[in-house]
Amino acid sequence: MARRFVSNRNETVRMFDSDFLEWFSHIHPVTPIVLFMPLIGYLVWVSSTVNELAGVTIALLFLLGVFLWTFMEYILHRFVFHYEPKSSWGKRLHFVMHGVHHDFPSDATRLVMAPGISLPLGAFFYLLFWLVFGSTYVNAIFAGTMFGYVIYDTLHYATHHFKLNKGIGKWLRQYHMRHHFQDPDTRYGVSTPLWDYVFGTVGKKK
Repeated sequence: MARRFVSNRNETVRMFDSDFLEWFSHIHPVTPIVLFMPLIGYLVWVSSTVNELAGVTIALLFLLGVFLWTFMEYILHRFVFHYEPKSSWGKRLHFVMHGVHHDFPSDATRLVMAPGISLPLGAFFYLLFWLVFGSTYVNAIFAGTMFGYVIYDTLHYATHHFKLNKGIGKWLRQYHMRHHFQDPDTRYGVSTPLWDYVFGTVGKKK
């Protein structure tokens, strides 16, 4: 039987013996906004002043970046965060990255990704985008990708801890809760169900 969702901000577990590491494992939900929004603004500024792109071009590339994020969100969630490693080290890493969220989904301080993970991942994907799109367009596209990530983390927190009782917010919350409490192998999209429909992982409503 599926677990009934009950929001409890105090639901948590200790992950590290070290008090220092344990402290850094609890992340305030506004961290992605504070950390990445200035970087997004900087990349847009670079696109305009250094790359000398027109405003319309920057806007279109920015939207492309947001779209690319929705795909990355789905791929990372399905194939990385829900990968089931065999080794004890792999299982430990998986628990720290995502398993703890499924075991304690109402832990309010472990809903957004820790900067120790998000910043290296961001640097990796920026380099990948630079190789694919080139130095002229990478900044505007990656600004949109980071913005998509910020929206994702904010929506993810909201689906767990905000009273989303109307419209699209209510629908997204119910959609994500079914991922947690009905079938964790479906409904990987958090900010959008688009790629679940594309790849057939929407699942059946129970």
